[in-house]
Amino acid sequence: MSPPAGPDPEINRRLDPALREFAAARSDLSLETLAAVRTSLDERRAAALAAIDGTGVDITDTTVPRDMGPPIPVRIYHGAVAPSPAVIYCHAGAFVLGNLDTDHRQCVELARRGGCTIISVDYRLAPEHPYPAALDDAVAVLQWVSSNAADLGVDAGRLAVAGNSAGGALAAGLAQRCAEDELPAIVGTLLHQPVLDDRPTASKAEFLTTPAFDGTAASLTWRYYLGDSAPNAESVPARHHRLIGAASTFITCSELDPLRDEAVEYARQLMRCGARTDLHLFGGTCHGFDSLVPDWAVSQALFDMQSAALHRFFTEH
Repeated sequence: MSPPAGPDPEINRRLDPALREFAAARSDLSLETLAAVRTSLDERRAAALAAIDGTGVDITDTTVPRDMGPPIPVRIYHGAVAPSPAVIYCHAGAFVLGNLDTDHRQCVELARRGGCTIISVDYRLAPEHPYPAALDDAVAVLQWVSSNAADLGVDAGRLAVAGNSAGGALAAGLAQRCAEDELPAIVGTLLHQPVLDDRPTASKAEFLTTPAFDGTAASLTWRYYLGDSAPNAESVPARHHRLIGAASTFITCSELDPLRDEAVEYARQLMRCGARTDLHLFGGTCHGFDSLVPDWAVSQALFDMQSAALHRFFTEH
């Protein structure tokens, strides 16, 4: 996030008062500042770990073998007795930022409230590792969890996928492949403020000065992730229209977010294909509100909704 550039009066008016202190914060994903932004985010999230209450959740860091190259770091959050349902989780970060600390709070909350095991994936980042690197890492972790379920203490028949922001694109990509029987079956998909479409939308055009993430950052996100490859149905979830058989999906998004419209449209696509789909839009919020103010009542409500969705995924199968 770049230094404050002055709040947009209209955005400030529409933001919930709990978020107005962040109204002037801007995303800066330019190549010239990317390394510094990464370092700053990583340091802030690492410093916050000690303050996160992990009561009731057993946390272990390990690695998953990759066919070629170094193994994939993962963090496993056991929030229930074995064999528990499990979620493969992909963190936020515009495809270019973040690590296992980025969504640590969210993973703890989901493991504890959802009564499950969360496997968080430290996927490779763009632009150094463009598509399909991050998705390949998520695929490898899903396959590893399915194949090693007994050793991990999880139920291979109750697997789900989840993703936050750019991680939502990876989770959606996994779900699409699962629906086509290319990957182990899943019982549900959880998407929060997901990155889903590289094409223009009305909300991307409207929200050029929103806190935490704006329309300019949304365009750069795809430019870095796709690299030299052309966007297609394999790399961009919203371009994939063969969603018949997709698992039950729970989508949450923010009103003042350039990604808002693609989340809503993706929900429509899923419903047209007959997939059970729940969509909740949080009014007065900006992208990443649950990370900016995780103890806020609205963020807590989000965690409760997501956990209730996980319970439904796991008990209906």
